[in-house]
Amino acid sequence: MKSNDLAQSRRLSLKARLKRVLGPAGVFFRGFLEHPRMVGSVIPSSRTTINAMLDPLDWSDCKLFVEYGPGVGTFCPHILDRLPRGGELLVIDTNPLFIDYLRKTFGDSRFHAVLGSAENVEEIVKSIGHEKADYVISGLPFSTLPDGVGENITAATYRVIREGGAFLTYQFKGAARDLTAKHFPRVETGFVWRNIPPCILAWGWKDAASADETQA
Repeated sequence: MKSNDLAQSRRLSLKARLKRVLGPAGVFFRGFLEHPRMVGSVIPSSRTTINAMLDPLDWSDCKLFVEYGPGVGTFCPHILDRLPRGGELLVIDTNPLFIDYLRKTFGDSRFHAVLGSAENVEEIVKSIGHEKADYVISGLPFSTLPDGVGENITAATYRVIREGGAFLTYQFKGAARDLTAKHFPRVETGFVWRNIPPCILAWGWKDAASADETQA
């Protein structure tokens, strides 16, 4: 073996060993380094944040749950555990590193990992056989997204969510909450201290139209 081939082999071997040692945390950190503006934090969300976000939802008839920016899937097992029989989870990310990792990690037939932009959520939802989503959760850093992208994502999210569903965000700044309030008629907020860093929670509810609104 030539010296440069041997050096390349050693580098690949070291990379593989580091990946095994660091596990999902290493993948997450690498994703943050490669795309810092698209990853909300260098550290995955805490269990306290996960439960605070998911517990208020009605899971009994959830057919499709969507997640933007899943990272290494910190929320995914908790969502899958809550889904009823027949419910599905769709995750969307622009980072191929994360999508590749998720496809290899989650073998659940209810799980769909798609490489793409949340701006195209309507088309992506239709591509897996659904018209609407019950709930959408986003960990995308809205305050650092390119101009107009956050607005486009929020508008598309409102359109794709069924009546009675909700858009969930957890952020370190108020940008996502404020954008949600522009599109969703009812927004509830919360705050979790036991997260690094502490974060702002928001649930934008797409309430069913009243009889008066329907007839107007």
